Amino acid sequence: MNIQDIKFSKNHNAEFYKVLRQRVSEYFKTNNISRHANLGMVLKTIFMVALYLVPLVLMLTIDLGTGYVLGLWALMGMGMAGIGLAVMHDANHGAYSRNKTTNKLLGYLLNMVGGSDINWRIQHNVLHHTYTNVDGMDEDIDPGKVMRFSPHKPRLKMHKYQHIYAWGLYGLMSLMWIMVKDYKQIVRYKKKDLIKTQGVKFSTALIGIIVTKVVYMFAIFGLPLLLTDIPLYIIIIGFLLMHYIAGLSLAMIFQPAHCVPTSDYPLPDDSGNIMADWAVSQLYNTANFAPKAKLLSWYVGGLNFQVEHHLFPNICHVHYKHLAKIVESTATEYNLPYNSFPTFGGALKEHTKMLYNLGNFDKAPAIH
Repeated sequence: MNIQDIKFSKNHNAEFYKVLRQRVSEYFKTNNISRHANLGMVLKTIFMVALYLVPLVLMLTIDLGTGYVLGLWALMGMGMAGIGLAVMHDANHGAYSRNKTTNKLLGYLLNMVGGSDINWRIQHNVLHHTYTNVDGMDEDIDPGKVMRFSPHKPRLKMHKYQHIYAWGLYGLMSLMWIMVKDYKQIVRYKKKDLIKTQGVKFSTALIGIIVTKVVYMFAIFGLPLLLTDIPLYIIIIGFLLMHYIAGLSLAMIFQPAHCVPTSDYPLPDDSGNIMADWAVSQLYNTANFAPKAKLLSWYVGGLNFQVEHHLFPNICHVHYKHLAKIVESTATEYNLPYNSFPTFGGALKEHTKMLYNLGNFDKAPAIH
């Protein structure tokens, strides 16, 4: 089924999102504040970029022992995840600034850490946000045969242990993305005619991916080899450590938001219709966690308020904690779910439970 064939119902609880949008708009109007970044967001941006770049500069300019060098690589991994979660994510959603150029430049930070902003916007903005947990459309629940994230996918024998080995594979996520996935994605998106959603040609997108990855690899490997006495094997270990920390961090934030027992995993009928309003489908397939964990929320770009993010991806994450009360009360008013796990550990436990269910049952048990 093609992407243009999928349609959400306009006759099932459509009033909910209309009312919610009015209330959210009233919140910004009443408080006379912008939907975009504030000073705190700007300072966070500087911090995250510095957390990634400063360790690299120190590595290139100061003669340090192996332990310190690996520590710097670890900090770069935290900076990489921080840039992805708290900076480029808002920018590529157009939520950071009302200025499109500012969003484009900050969104390009993804390329600085080895990714592709074009591929990311297609996979995340176009597919994941529109068709959240819809089998065959949302690539976030289609990691290949090695993992089963959807009850509609075939269950293999090895999936019985996926709740155990998943945590090792998650750390490889960003590494596989920069080494293999970006190239496969751009070809796949060309075949699906999705590249046009970004206003670029396939050749331009492909050349951009190749050039930015060559520059990235030179900065990460070439500069340390040329300017320092750090052994190649230490650079390789540090590089893998950086990506493992970043990949695991990203997975631990995004997976508990969608692959949990509360998720609905809607299936379109033969005509491509999903029997739910788009916003209502987001409520059924998204979950918050640790809403009171201020430091965690700051670092992960407010993505512990995943429900608010999915309903209002064009609003900067610094506002999510304030919008949460509005969203929850409106959902309750319309007798709709508002899934939220009190703690981060609890959310990870629920995700692990879902991995176990999906690996051991053909149809994973759900709570509704």
